[in-house]
Amino acid sequence: MNETLEQARALLENARRIVAVTGAGISAESGVPTFRGPEGLWKSHRPEELATAAAFARDPQTVWEWYGWRRELIATCSPNPAHLALARLALDHPEVAIITQNVDGLHTRAATEEAGHVDFSPALPIELHGSINRDRCSACDARRPGSPVIDVTSIDTLPQCDRCSALMRPDVVWFGEVLNEVILDRAFRLARSADLCLVVGTSALVHPAASVPLATLGNGGKLIEINIQETSLTPYASAQLNAPAGIVLTKLIPE
Repeated sequence: MNETLEQARALLENARRIVAVTGAGISAESGVPTFRGPEGLWKSHRPEELATAAAFARDPQTVWEWYGWRRELIATCSPNPAHLALARLALDHPEVAIITQNVDGLHTRAATEEAGHVDFSPALPIELHGSINRDRCSACDARRPGSPVIDVTSIDTLPQCDRCSALMRPDVVWFGEVLNEVILDRAFRLARSADLCLVVGTSALVHPAASVPLATLGNGGKLIEINIQETSLTPYASAQLNAPAGIVLTKLIPE
């Protein structure tokens, strides 16, 4: 691994524009559950049954109960060394962008820890799939910070929009929904202009997010993959580091 680590360090030092694309693997090191497989069952429901607009329309109380439970779990997790290292990289180099598939908000919390604030911080991530810690109106699309505690006693006690009084929903992209075009376009523009793409902890299976690193490759840029297992991107990586992100990134981006 040492030789590959040196190759990765050289690529990082020689790159002017960098994008980091992160997935569930980076947050797994913080203890964030993935909600996949048998261990992802919640009261006999699978995530695919709850994270849909149809489920929300049919039973918003159950959907909100699940998301409230998830918010409580994630609130007990903290940004790990990988989140903090990427935040430092973005703060030290203005032409670095963090693009994440995760909705847990840990990159934002890492930006706060490293910079002391989040206003206009270059370490703030581009959140392709939204954030579990925000609410979005199901009618007018207004957004606001989400409450850590959700009262699911009745429909009337669920979060309601201050603007139009419709039900609020978690500000995440549900199954069957398309990603925000403006956010997705920004991610691809940054990836196309990057000299280097760091792909951290993503399976490279969920599109269109999985195609973002390909935009860097397609424009002549290089790819570093950090993952404990190989993915469809591995053959295209100039350096592939098969180890936990927290270990690798703290070596690539020391304090």
